[in-house]
Amino acid sequence: MAKDGVQEDFPSFALPVDTEHKAMIMRPWYFARPHMPAFHLSWLAFFAAFVSTFAPAALLPVIRDNLDLTKTDLGNAAIAAVCGAIAARVAMGNFVDTYGPRFGIGLCIGLTAPAVYCIALCSNAAGFIISRLFIGFSLATFVACQFWCTSMFNTKVVGTANALAAGWGNMGGGFTHFFMPLVFDGIKASGSPGFLAWRWAFFVPASFQVLLTICTMALTQDMPDGNYAALRKSSAMVKSSAWGTWKAAITNYRTWVMTLTYGYCFGVELTVDNVLPQYMYDTFHLDLHVAGLLAAVFGMMNLFSRPSGGYISDLVARRWGMRGRLWALFIIQSLGGLFCLLLGLTSNSLGATMAILVIFSIFCQQSCGLSFGVVPFISKRSTGLVSGFVGSGGNVGGAVTQALFFTYLPLSTYRGFLWMGVMTIGVTLLYLTMYFPMWGGCFAAAKEGVSEEDYYLAEWTPEERAQGLHSASVKFAYESRSQRGWKQQQALNDSKDAAAAAAVNDSVKSVNV
Repeated sequence: MAKDGVQEDFPSFALPVDTEHKAMIMRPWYFARPHMPAFHLSWLAFFAAFVSTFAPAALLPVIRDNLDLTKTDLGNAAIAAVCGAIAARVAMGNFVDTYGPRFGIGLCIGLTAPAVYCIALCSNAAGFIISRLFIGFSLATFVACQFWCTSMFNTKVVGTANALAAGWGNMGGGFTHFFMPLVFDGIKASGSPGFLAWRWAFFVPASFQVLLTICTMALTQDMPDGNYAALRKSSAMVKSSAWGTWKAAITNYRTWVMTLTYGYCFGVELTVDNVLPQYMYDTFHLDLHVAGLLAAVFGMMNLFSRPSGGYISDLVARRWGMRGRLWALFIIQSLGGLFCLLLGLTSNSLGATMAILVIFSIFCQQSCGLSFGVVPFISKRSTGLVSGFVGSGGNVGGAVTQALFFTYLPLSTYRGFLWMGVMTIGVTLLYLTMYFPMWGGCFAAAKEGVSEEDYYLAEWTPEERAQGLHSASVKFAYESRSQRGWKQQQALNDSKDAAAAAAVNDSVKSVNV
């Protein structure tokens, strides 16, 4: 039962839970409260954000002709769409740490819905670019989405939960490429001229955002035990220093490694979502419908590719712990870069392009899922803020690659794919520098004598620990022991057995004496 919005009794949860009341299993076909409504509405909100953000790209050949947009205008609009969320994602990270993911998602998709409606009023390039900028703010829902899943699911399944939510949300980038042309054709068939039909089409994703805002606020809660406000009122949660939260995030070098590298998995995905429909339309001389359908393949692969990345992360962690997660991420993202490069070498064949595109999409999107199998372990105190920085890194990477390879440099689109792949492979090498003292890194083993408690409690001052502000970190550190890997765990067990045997021998000797 619940009282004043706070969960009171442990057995009342429909799913098996851990000491933090996080779900121990991930069953997407369940709808048990409070874990599963949070999961489903988080991915649906992110899905809506992707549909709205890339809906203009899906109708670009029509909008381009109606508004007389140049290649530079189109490039600037694409950059604006992904730049809008850079600061917004960092702000969202701080917001969800302070006010909770429910308000974060509700406000983000609710406040950006008017921008989706207003793109219908555009009459020139400036209006189109500004509209895409503000619609792009909605991509900040990603941070709240990942924070919410991390808050609801145990460390053993958090990679899968995060990847499912983000992958199904990212799928909106593919869905919109065939859905929006269908809406456009339907409105046009009803009698509206083309220059009006594309404008009316945007009322569909905008209205979907409004509906999801209402559902999120009415049907969900922030944490397994209740909403932030109720938990603080009951003293079950205590608000900590904002500076301490920021310090824990920005002074941890792992935050910045993941921020940079995420720019070349998710950032690459954003760029491809922006340029692919027009590339198919212009390079292979397809009609709008077919070009959109083929371009949709890349985004729709998120139905299983990103979730499979999260599953792989959790799977390798069962045997090799955090070191397994890091190696899997490095290998798969490197393969994503390789196939991006190969995509740039197949522009003379539609069949070869589609075959390479499918393989490229799998590795690119799996690496996104694998990334958020690592991110939740960087900091417990600053989970939201770290997610915000990493998420914004994806948008920065998308903006940089869009500007460098598809807007300002005199490169054909297929050459842009080639160099984007080369850059991805180079940046991915940064994963080799990742090291957790209690678990190790790609090449180095764990530091002897360092525990999970040492790592996570170091984010709190002695004064804060005296006030009990670190209690959530203590629970998380305990649950995070699952990241040790079997060899490290076996070594610890052997040392404990040796210590126990030594104690028994000492006891026997004392008795004999």
